[in-house]
Amino acid sequence: MTADVLVIGGSVGGLTTVEALRGKGFRGTVQVVGAEAHLPYDRPPLSKKILSGIWDEEQVRLRGQQELDALDAEFLLGCRAVRLDVEAHGVVLEDGQKLGYGRLVLATGLTPRTLPGAGSLRGAWVLRTLEDSTGLRAQLLTARDVAIIGAGVLGCEVAATAREMGLNVTLIDPNPTPMWRQTGAAIGQVLSGLHAARGVRLLMGTRTTCLLDDNGWVTGVGIKGGETVPADVVVVTIGSIPATDWLVGSGLTLNDGIVCDERGRAAPDVYAVGDVARWSDERTGVSTRLENRTNAVQQAVFVAGDITGAQDSYQPVPYFWTDQYDVRIQVFGSLPEDAHVRLIDGTTESRKFVMVAEKEGQAVGVVGWNSAKAVMAAKNAYLS
Repeated sequence: MTADVLVIGGSVGGLTTVEALRGKGFRGTVQVVGAEAHLPYDRPPLSKKILSGIWDEEQVRLRGQQELDALDAEFLLGCRAVRLDVEAHGVVLEDGQKLGYGRLVLATGLTPRTLPGAGSLRGAWVLRTLEDSTGLRAQLLTARDVAIIGAGVLGCEVAATAREMGLNVTLIDPNPTPMWRQTGAAIGQVLSGLHAARGVRLLMGTRTTCLLDDNGWVTGVGIKGGETVPADVVVVTIGSIPATDWLVGSGLTLNDGIVCDERGRAAPDVYAVGDVARWSDERTGVSTRLENRTNAVQQAVFVAGDITGAQDSYQPVPYFWTDQYDVRIQVFGSLPEDAHVRLIDGTTESRKFVMVAEKEGQAVGVVGWNSAKAVMAAKNAYLS
């Protein structure tokens, strides 16, 4: 079969592409290939609602079966794409099935990085899929000591969830503060205080040397200097890489993602959306790839618009949020390490504030801490 639009990736980017196409009046045939056997589900709750047990698997689904049926699209789930032939307009699946397309949308997302040997150790986890979250939760229920390697957004969320489950938590990262790359020093210092006050042991500026085990079960983490951090469970959250291995040799340009133009086009009739897409921002000239749910949705809607009729270039204001304990942190734009950050609303002591980041006299980002209305106002004032 040749679909008018073939979408590779069954998560939020792929699903939103289909919904946006139908919403814009597209009536052609649509196929969606998803590597996971699940109906499309949301990933942000995996480190919070699912891991804590507050939600069950049904609650994380993005749409029910009836809503998916209404899209009049064929979902091929539990199928992995292994080869793309741009010239022939064809994709080959792992089981040998061949699919043709008129337009192709690539929304394959990310693959977690891990540490050497971690994949063979019981008790050592990455967190990307629903199975990762439910399996990790099962082990946390009988664990005492948890070590989290990597204090980015995901690592901090897992640390918060594990502490709220009553576990001893150690958070390890080579950077000076948690979420250093996402928020810089000023917010990172406030985050350090938040986690320390909740009982997390912070080992910032610390490098991991190895995972320790006993008969295949993880027992701890070795860190530079010879110290050992005991752990019944280790969660590795050291970032991810775009899931593009299967596209090597396809003719697409790959450079830490699928290189696209300002409309999301990677080749004639081929688009990329979400975490896997890299494009040049016309405003800054900077090559950009955004790893967040908001971008996946916005870019999917944009690409659906381009498929159904040409429009302006894609120029989003980057945005992500994270929930840790009783705190919601929202970030618009970017917070470079060399930016000047100043407080414009509230106080850090009250744990309700807004800061703006400026570089060369120009506002480049705003961040809100439990300040949804104020941070939106700042975003509109400084980044519009």
